[in-house]
Amino acid sequence: MGAPILSRWGSISPSRWASIRQSCFWMKLSYGFQTLLPPKPFTSHKRKQTPQSKRLGKALKVLELIAPKSSVNTTGQSHLRLVQDILRAGSKQHYYDDFSGSNLEVRIPYVVDGVLKPSSRKNLIPKRNLRRECLGVDADVLSHALSLCGSTRDLIGGIQYHCLAIGTGFVDNVYVGSSLISLYGKCAELENAYRVFEEMPVRNVVSWTSIISGFAQEWQVDVCLELFHRMRNSTSEPNEFTFTSLLSACTGSGALGHGRTAHCQTIQMGFDSYVHIANALISMYCKCGVAEEALYIFEKMDSKDIVSWNSMIAGYAQHGLSVQAIDLFEKMRRQSVKPDAITFLGVLSSCRHAVVVKQGLLYFNSMVDDGVQPELDHYACVVDLLGRAGLLEEAQDFIEKMPISPNAVIWGSLLSSSRLHGNVWIGIQAAEKRLVLEPGCPATLVQLANLYAGVGYWNQAARVRKLMKARGLKTNPGYSWIEVKDSVYQFRAEDMSNTRMTEILGILNILIDHMKASGYEPELQQELDNTKSDW
Repeated sequence: MGAPILSRWGSISPSRWASIRQSCFWMKLSYGFQTLLPPKPFTSHKRKQTPQSKRLGKALKVLELIAPKSSVNTTGQSHLRLVQDILRAGSKQHYYDDFSGSNLEVRIPYVVDGVLKPSSRKNLIPKRNLRRECLGVDADVLSHALSLCGSTRDLIGGIQYHCLAIGTGFVDNVYVGSSLISLYGKCAELENAYRVFEEMPVRNVVSWTSIISGFAQEWQVDVCLELFHRMRNSTSEPNEFTFTSLLSACTGSGALGHGRTAHCQTIQMGFDSYVHIANALISMYCKCGVAEEALYIFEKMDSKDIVSWNSMIAGYAQHGLSVQAIDLFEKMRRQSVKPDAITFLGVLSSCRHAVVVKQGLLYFNSMVDDGVQPELDHYACVVDLLGRAGLLEEAQDFIEKMPISPNAVIWGSLLSSSRLHGNVWIGIQAAEKRLVLEPGCPATLVQLANLYAGVGYWNQAARVRKLMKARGLKTNPGYSWIEVKDSVYQFRAEDMSNTRMTEILGILNILIDHMKASGYEPELQQELDNTKSDW
């Protein structure tokens, strides 16, 4: 341990090595610790980040400063091409304009007790000393740094560390490779995550789990299953986290058959008794429409955590089983389990589905007593609850008295309730408020035009429709899916692409006749045709 550590750039003393390892966690080039915000759930199937071109350009410059291209091995060259592809895809402009100059400085943050601390002006390293200081970076440091970038969805910072891994030769390390897979997977760069995975000379359970988790986030259950079967044929055995990711893919895609297969695998390998596996199974069965199987797992659990209770309550709420959800919430309280924000979201959703106003308001007002601060989603549930009950003025008054600014979802909820109960004037106000927050929302514009037409404001309705035509705005059809014989089929309104459409329409007409015979008649109201624009 007392001998100097050698490298192609010379030697470094053990004391200097220890000092660098303890104090240096590689830089965020001249931009400090800016990160990309995590994506909002369900905003789109494919999440996208906007690259910051200057920071991306500096990523490759890091590689050039640390190691000559001739010294990069075959695997490193493959990774270098991967990074270059990301840079080219990120922007067509030239990246290196702002990197010139010999006095460039690099920020070196500190790690204290495993926590990354921001850098200061005191620990800036000049460009001329960059190679020497890079000797303090090892595989553990890089793996931890890449994991941090992945957890914050910081793609740009992660690319910089990727370049550093190439230049320092640690790109072949299994832990660095696994962290790279996780980084690109969490940043919705699945193709690049898979490229890193395929280039790995050695894989472990973390590598396999990371790539399965990446595809699970995009609900690509078929790919996840293929990777899982490849893993079973390799030397790596799946662990509980592998199954959690696999079940997550089944949950997101609604693939009940595949989910049951994964459930059997957990039983076979003895993971079904793990709390987080049971929680994942509850969520999967609830999402796939079999709440009774979820309840069976829930009741069999030897120990339950807050996630277990929340998953079951949310599952009941999703199925419109409001009474069961409320009863389970009360049972949870009797067992002295402290509810959190997600618990209240589930029970408030149940109250709005059942339109039990008094009980819903009681639960909402009790949140503070339980130490839970209401958030926008909780306020949205109350607004929807009041709206469904026809208490539109109360809902509008509730919004105006909110301590936080209402978002577009809340105004959209009031808009839908106003149309349901025929209150055009409150509906117009809600639509106009929502358009302030989302000016280009086609669905809101269509609803506003219909509301104007409903009270005879034809000029205003025409103006809205002309505005939509001028901006090329059209409503996007919503999609639904159904699983038949382990295959998931996706369809939308007015979708005539299915080869068995004649049979489907025949069954649909039979169902409509049954509904009419049972006394159910469709409620038809005049709507402006969204497909026409001859104003």
